[in-house]
Amino acid sequence: MQGKRVLIGISGGIAAYKVCEVISTLAKQGVAVRAILTNSAQAFITPLTIATLCRHPAYTDEAFWQATHDRPLHIELGEWADVFVLAPLTANTLAKLVYGMADNLLTNTVLASTCPVLLAPAMNTDMWEQAPVQQNWQAVQTQARMHTLDPGEGILACDRVGTGRMAEPVSMLAHIESLLYTNGHRYLVGKQVLISAGGTREFFDPVRFLGNPSTGKMGIALAQAALHRGATVTLVHGLDVSIAALDGVRTLAVTSADEMQKALFDCFSDADWTIMAAAVADVKPASYSPEKLPKRSLPAALPLEPVTDIVATLATLKQPHQKLIGFAAQSGDIVTPALEKLKQKKLDAIAANPIDQPDSGFGSDFNQAVLLDARGRKQVVEPCSKLHMAHQLLDFVQTLA
Repeated sequence: MQGKRVLIGISGGIAAYKVCEVISTLAKQGVAVRAILTNSAQAFITPLTIATLCRHPAYTDEAFWQATHDRPLHIELGEWADVFVLAPLTANTLAKLVYGMADNLLTNTVLASTCPVLLAPAMNTDMWEQAPVQQNWQAVQTQARMHTLDPGEGILACDRVGTGRMAEPVSMLAHIESLLYTNGHRYLVGKQVLISAGGTREFFDPVRFLGNPSTGKMGIALAQAALHRGATVTLVHGLDVSIAALDGVRTLAVTSADEMQKALFDCFSDADWTIMAAAVADVKPASYSPEKLPKRSLPAALPLEPVTDIVATLATLKQPHQKLIGFAAQSGDIVTPALEKLKQKKLDAIAANPIDQPDSGFGSDFNQAVLLDARGRKQVVEPCSKLHMAHQLLDFVQTLA
């Protein structure tokens, strides 16, 4: 993210306050951030607030019409940006985008730019559901460089409960990071991607289970990356996985390895790529008590039995057009056991990632890996965000024969 350039266009809506978190986070990550406020936006948030967060003066229509720059301001800003974010996007600005209107600094800069544009609308539910607004929303998505975040549901500032809430900052930040990586290219349009994430729980009574510390963050990042590249994504996930930032992804929650197996098997035939990032149990208790066992009745040794090897079974069902990718979370030597798993389970590729390194593995927002494929290729992924690693893995999978 260091050295990247993001331009934020803020229209007039109460959701403008959410943009502060986006700008602040980007700036802390080393991204150069500039912002344009419409006249209406200044009724909700001040240029001084935005300028302070950007570490750079905010741009308004007053600066646009004063012609104090060496070159036209909208041209300079349009050429400067790597990604242009419009948030909140109002019904008024949306209509201007559809019809190519340019009556202020913000809309002039959109027309003067060629970078990917991320749109995050926000408005009252009745406004959002009006036929002209919906028609404009569909029309703007036919423009190749426009990327969209649908508004969410909830209590709005007008006390109405319904659709119209602007996407949360966490979703916006993930999409911005993806656009900075891909430059807006939708490499996976038409692809069905199936992903597993998180850990499973194997109960031996109603309150006790065998589990692991997986949070599913790597699987979440893979789902986001695939979605942002245009894929249709299904995520099968354990109970500890937060799916708040996965608008547009079909999600299936499961508890045990058996439940995960069934969900994956039900979806597998439709998938072009299946990526097994979940930390699935290898064993489960041999028996289950429907009532909580008293402490005195807990066995000194818990009898265990193996669970079905999901990824190996999927490999036997795989068709020639399908790709199956595994994960191998290891300590110490991560490559040797990953290669063995790759060959034994007949995978197309595998990501070997360490769980004994700082800022890697379970629970971390960062990861690193060695990517291996069945042809003997090897690619090292240096420590980076899990979303950045997800994009590198998807690039690797795209090159598989």
